[in-house]
Amino acid sequence: MFRTLLVLLATLFCLSAHADEEKIKKILQKNYPQIGNVEKVIKAPYLGLYEVVTEEQLFYTDAKVQYLIAGNIIELKNGHNLTEERSRKLFSVDFNNLPFEIAVKMVKGNGERKMAYLADPNCGYCKKLESELKNVDNVTLYRFLYPIFPGSDEKIHSILCSDDPNKAWENWMLNGVLPANGTCATQTDKVVELGKKLKVHGTPTLIFADGTLVPGYLPAADLEKALQGIAVR
Repeated sequence: MFRTLLVLLATLFCLSAHADEEKIKKILQKNYPQIGNVEKVIKAPYLGLYEVVTEEQLFYTDAKVQYLIAGNIIELKNGHNLTEERSRKLFSVDFNNLPFEIAVKMVKGNGERKMAYLADPNCGYCKKLESELKNVDNVTLYRFLYPIFPGSDEKIHSILCSDDPNKAWENWMLNGVLPANGTCATQTDKVVELGKKLKVHGTPTLIFADGTLVPGYLPAADLEKALQGIAVR
């Protein structure tokens, strides 16, 4: 009897929470369209807040929808950035459904670990990433050459039309040497479509096998952690 009562109370609590979430979502969509399309509202396990999930960002609001909080919530006792950890789960990518056929694939060592990333040949932090990747082994890399800076299209074309795109990419990114401009058909337009679909606004953007999307450059030590499924930053 007691167990049945607990199940009933838990069910009522869940129904009540769901009703609150739907109510908050409707209020936000009706009164505050400037925050964008609200995909869902979820009760957060701390501070009495509710997660407000839009297409690109995680916000917070209170039960009365009086405040909208944009920023990180950090658990001081251990330094965990709860907002960033939660965002990685909410905005994770289906790694296995990425269009690997339009990537420049490189296998290092046994290649058992996997990582994809979008990079621009004129991006300084992308060059730093390549330097760090020299110290990471046993990984399969899928490089999506993503032009966002002026003149990047031409460089990508030269690299993709070379005899060895991987070698040409590294030679440019690490040594500043670009191959002669060849002639071939490329699929850079499809990479641009992928970037827009994933809402990538800057490079490098890293995608790990567990679906975690990390915007920005990581040093080798953090790349190793991420490749093992350990949260970084």
